[in-house]
Amino acid sequence: MNRSALPAAASAYPSMPAILEVSHPITWFPPMWAFACGVVSSGAPVLQQWWLLIAGVLLAGPLMCGTSQVVNDWYDRHVDAINEPNRPIPSGRIPGRWGLYLALIWTAVSLLLAWVLGPWVFGASLIGMALAWAYSAPPFRLKGNGWWGNLAVGFSYEGLAWVTGAAVMLGGAMPDWRILALAVLYSIGAHGIMTLNDFKAIEGDKQMNVRSLPVQLGVDGAARLASIVMAVPQAIVIALLLAWDKPAHGIAVGVVLLIQLLLMIRFLQSPRERATWFSGLGVSVYVTGMMISAFAVRGLLA
Repeated sequence: MNRSALPAAASAYPSMPAILEVSHPITWFPPMWAFACGVVSSGAPVLQQWWLLIAGVLLAGPLMCGTSQVVNDWYDRHVDAINEPNRPIPSGRIPGRWGLYLALIWTAVSLLLAWVLGPWVFGASLIGMALAWAYSAPPFRLKGNGWWGNLAVGFSYEGLAWVTGAAVMLGGAMPDWRILALAVLYSIGAHGIMTLNDFKAIEGDKQMNVRSLPVQLGVDGAARLASIVMAVPQAIVIALLLAWDKPAHGIAVGVVLLIQLLLMIRFLQSPRERATWFSGLGVSVYVTGMMISAFAVRGLLA
């Protein structure tokens, strides 16, 4: 018998490439960017505390965000076995219950590092981790409803990461209220960004009884809502920057918003076909406004 024709024996342990794949590194950028906004907005010297910056980036990206991705893949393993059987868990490259074990280990490591970085970092991380599990795991499984699921992701990836970045640089102390205000506003705007991601899976969501906003409101209704939810918080940010005597930053964020509005006009003409296009261009502009706002607050607090 030709032994080379026999299937290889399944490994009892996951390989490192499979672990890296299930943590979805490409998704680490949004929380790491928001963390960087928090670092900048804190007003604290960055180069003098570079080790905190590195620890915080690891916490926001590979640990916190990576945990949420592993949790999501574990609780979606039955659906993925039908739709994407080559993913690490349904394919067996992460065998047995190792998907769950990795999620628990990553959760523990994340919270341990957060505890070392200070009480406010730990508190924000604890909330973020609770949302990560509630998003995917029963009994809550917030991803089943676009209103709650998108809000949970928006606050985890943007707001809590922003607050964590500021708190890390402040030695674990509570950030200034203006930092918190920006974090909340941009988190709300991220709800609209998450809605854009749901346009590519409308048929599958209907079949699996996932009540995304395009399913609940229809394509046109969800597109209008996503645009409004992205734009209104940024308009409030502009008003705040002007009130804080930061007109140059306010004007810059106004230009950022104007570019998005022009993109929204084209998006709304054919939302289902242009959701990915708008997500790629509009979100890039959106996060630019986040950093501009962070520098504005840094100027107030430095």
